[in-house]
Amino acid sequence: MFVKDATGTHRDEYLFTTDVSRTADAVVGIYCGRWSIEATFQEARSCPGLETTRGWCRSTALRAAPCLFGLYTVVAAPFDTLPAAKRAGVVSWPGTTTVTFSDARSAVRRWLWDEAALPQAGDGTALQKLPEPIRELLLTTLAPAA
Repeated sequence: MFVKDATGTHRDEYLFTTDVSRTADAVVGIYCGRWSIEATFQEARSCPGLETTRGWCRSTALRAAPCLFGLYTVVAAPFDTLPAAKRAGVVSWPGTTTVTFSDARSAVRRWLWDEAALPQAGDGTALQKLPEPIRELLLTTLAPAA
């Protein structure tokens, strides 16, 4: 079956199926239903580096992909729950309009340093005694590096 985009915004497609009992509308519906899955995999490859596994064998890729999806989840879930004020430390680059994975990772790290790791150092008041500019410099430096 041939699908032509009347608006001219998308390329024309040829769709094939081995199930001859399916109607043209059903085939197009199945194709469109897969779009969100395809977009998810495209984002997964571009965001946490899924396409950059260093292994050459199948078992390496099968081990790396779940770990990368897990890493993405471990970062994305806390970042999504952070209030806007705690999303500080996100680097704004010219031309970027959305938060990148590395921005989200840095914001989560900064939050962890600020609220979990550093308050437990010593008696917990050492960080509070630092002047605000020094504290901000410390957190901004630790977040992307750690």
